[in-house]
Amino acid sequence: MKRAKRIYILLGVLAVVCVAAFAVMHYQEQQELIQNTDEIILEVDSSTVQSLSWTYDGESLAFHKDGAWLYDGDEAFPVDEEKINNLLEPFQAFGAAFIIHDVTDFAQYGLDDPTCTIDLATEDASYEIQLGDYSTMDAQRYVSIGDGNVYLVQEDPLDTFDVELSDLIANDETPDFNQVTSIQFTGSDSYQVIYQEDSGYSYCADDVYFKEQDGTYLPLDTALVTSYLSGITSLSPTDYVTYNAGEEDLATYGLDDPELTVAVTYTPETDEDGKEAAEPVVFTISVSRDPDERSAAEDAQSTEEDDADITAYARIGESKIIYQITGTQYKELMAASYDDLRHQEVFYADFADVTGLDITLEDAAYTITSQGAGDSRAFSYDGEEIEIDDLRDALEALTASSFTGEAPTEKEEISLTVHLDSEDYPEIRIQLYRYDGEQCLAVVDGEPVSLVSRSSVVDLIEAVNAIVL
Repeated sequence: MKRAKRIYILLGVLAVVCVAAFAVMHYQEQQELIQNTDEIILEVDSSTVQSLSWTYDGESLAFHKDGAWLYDGDEAFPVDEEKINNLLEPFQAFGAAFIIHDVTDFAQYGLDDPTCTIDLATEDASYEIQLGDYSTMDAQRYVSIGDGNVYLVQEDPLDTFDVELSDLIANDETPDFNQVTSIQFTGSDSYQVIYQEDSGYSYCADDVYFKEQDGTYLPLDTALVTSYLSGITSLSPTDYVTYNAGEEDLATYGLDDPELTVAVTYTPETDEDGKEAAEPVVFTISVSRDPDERSAAEDAQSTEEDDADITAYARIGESKIIYQITGTQYKELMAASYDDLRHQEVFYADFADVTGLDITLEDAAYTITSQGAGDSRAFSYDGEEIEIDDLRDALEALTASSFTGEAPTEKEEISLTVHLDSEDYPEIRIQLYRYDGEQCLAVVDGEPVSLVSRSSVVDLIEAVNAIVL
């Protein structure tokens, strides 16, 4: 009995050994079918492709070409031709790193249920590319093109085909503004801005943008205007809410009557053909809040609002695409009034152009003179050379907390007549009056301009006293 039991055990061991040997032989046979290759397994000229579709992660997208690429699901969808060409580009010369011949078990490569199936067709032929598992050991994808073989490819098509429909829209572009001629703002504060170098309209040599008003030109802060235009350029909207807007859609998103429309006239560096542009073009963007929010905001007493609580939309030119923009972007675009873009400083000339100051403080008059020119200019008071840095910093720190045309009614705290090395603007008179416990009123050349922090006026007075006392 024991002997028979041993025989059964030995027979079992032998069976296991035979199965293992067969598996090893089968594995070696499979190994022998794998070969290195640098073969181009598919060549399809992308310009000849007439249709393209793919299924990935349970979602399918399909496009066809009729002069231009069209989305099968809705031909009104604005397809980005360049992005479709990017999808087709790998198949112009689709190469493999390894080839597995005469495959009988596609499941071991994930090709019985492909991760992604890509179909493309020309007038003469059609192709199906199946993407299987990703070999982490080789860092390559298993691919079938229907010829009975399996390939390992280094350039994984899934890198480009892992996209949604929204990724393939031809979004409107926001340009870099080269050689701006004018800006037209239309909204609650409608006005035109012109670009003019060496205009003589401002005592700041850097000023090139001016608000045109009743035949006069009011200087704007070049840095603020440039920053505003840069904000439009960097907007690059992509989060569309509709790509085929009609009149009803425009009303739904408040763009039938925008809160603000900005039209920038500029000369691009190159035209559509890539040649140096000579003719100016006009870029237009319209902005509005959700109509219900807009009505509520107009009725609200407070203007303070979290950006996350704002729902806003933008439209470029006459495009049928309407984009949702963030609350931050909305606020930045809406900050386009004259007060938003004008100089915030009471004194905004280059201090290197200051030749002297006449100061009145507590009914006493003081005169500061200078010798030299520009940044090397030396200042003196009462015949002695002085350090001007603290006074300069305090003068330049006078910044508007708000703008006003309100006439002064309280005591004058200090006044300065700043003399400049300028034929057009030889001097500027700045008067600072009490307003309340927190602010003072700034008057420039007889015109009320803004409220400024009282603490900054105190700093200016202390800087003057440090020189004259």
